[in-house]
Amino acid sequence: PLADPYWAIDVECVATGYRHCDRTVAQISLIRGDCSVALDLYVRPSVPVASYLTPLTSLTAELLEAKGTTFEEAVATLRSHLPRDAIIVGHSVHIDIAWLGLQQGVDFAGVADVAGLWSVWNSRYQSWSLFGQEHMAKVLLCEDMKGGAHNAVGDAIKSMTLFRLYQDLSVRGGAYLQQAQQALLDAPVSLSFARRYPTFEGVCMGNRKTCRCGAPP
Repeated sequence: PLADPYWAIDVECVATGYRHCDRTVAQISLIRGDCSVALDLYVRPSVPVASYLTPLTSLTAELLEAKGTTFEEAVATLRSHLPRDAIIVGHSVHIDIAWLGLQQGVDFAGVADVAGLWSVWNSRYQSWSLFGQEHMAKVLLCEDMKGGAHNAVGDAIKSMTLFRLYQDLSVRGGAYLQQAQQALLDAPVSLSFARRYPTFEGVCMGNRKTCRCGAPP
């Protein structure tokens, strides 16, 4: 049988300064197409950390000190496990790919962005609605984080599960997919961490309506 080309990646970052762009990679996950864990890597930051953003990332200084390796070692391990013909799955995964310095056509073959796949045309606002992973997991997978901390492994598994659901509903027919998309539109959206805490431990969280740090979006 042909190897499953789909692999999910997720990255968690800690803050190295007080602007929303001051971040460095601290956890990397790689998940197979069947949602089994291929890699769960921790990275020991090479620069001072302003905040571990623990309620958002689940990361602590003690965890990274005990389990962390260098960023270069972690990315080398990731590259050694990621097939060159892989299709990378994730929520807004181009951001994670950029953080890791991976190149399409060199390190992987293509991308399946869960945020884009599950975007829905909103006739009320005459625009496309994009949903956060937490909202999609709550509505479509009945997994309610209730604002709890994220984890790179758990988020990558959610991305792969949401991708497989999209594939399944697309095969079953348009009515099934439309019903799920309508459910995303109809369900109230919980406030994200950045909206609940525009700044955390002095660190700007990048909410575009409340950002005051002056860094570009």
